[in-house]
Amino acid sequence: MIKFLTTNGLSAAIEDLIKNSKERLYLISPYIQLSPILKREIQRLDASIPPVNIKVVCRKEEKMNINPEDLEFLQKLKNINILMLESLHAKCYSNEKTAIVSSMNLLDVSQQKNWEMGFKIDHETDPDVFNEVKKYVEDIWNEGKQFQYSIKKIDDKSAVQKKSYGTSKFTIKAPSSQMVGTGFCIRCGVKMEVNPSRPLCSKCYPIWANYSDPKYEENYCHVCGKESKQSVEKPVCYSCYKKLYK
Repeated sequence: MIKFLTTNGLSAAIEDLIKNSKERLYLISPYIQLSPILKREIQRLDASIPPVNIKVVCRKEEKMNINPEDLEFLQKLKNINILMLESLHAKCYSNEKTAIVSSMNLLDVSQQKNWEMGFKIDHETDPDVFNEVKKYVEDIWNEGKQFQYSIKKIDDKSAVQKKSYGTSKFTIKAPSSQMVGTGFCIRCGVKMEVNPSRPLCSKCYPIWANYSDPKYEENYCHVCGKESKQSVEKPVCYSCYKKLYK
């Protein structure tokens, strides 16, 4: 029977689906940022005998839609293929027995902060629906293009330390009394000290520093923590900007 799931149930079901994959695993998500648990399970599948065939599809845009750290992790796996598909909006995770169709991107923060919903379909109880999902997943895969991004490893750690955020064009008229306390990393959403001139947490900053692109589109407003297309150059959403910089 098809099962309806909300945020917490989806997170647990996706983890179980990955754990129980024996032959193949499809991860179709416009945006990808893997939790440590999912990384461990995916790595285990890659090392299994026989190995599981892992297929990843993300959205094709000008910017990279896989967290660079996760991309480096995925590209080191032996039995994985990564494709991009323009205008991909579907989120589906499936193996040979189960499919999950949901609103949830494969983002660690989506599993913690967002209101999500989806459906779990098992081949055993709902073979017709499962096969329809399977066919559409295969259609998405067949339309995908070869992934074009790669990670350049910087061996000299001092080179990362020397990189800076650069000069922001996001004009701050004057310090605000509200500009004290807790902010959010614009990439991963973790809580941190609010500082619009340094809006990335200590974990995400070294990854950003590999490229040092102040216009690179991130995921969250630095002040309110809501999902928003921000960047190091413009780390605060328009609503917060109006409140804080009068």
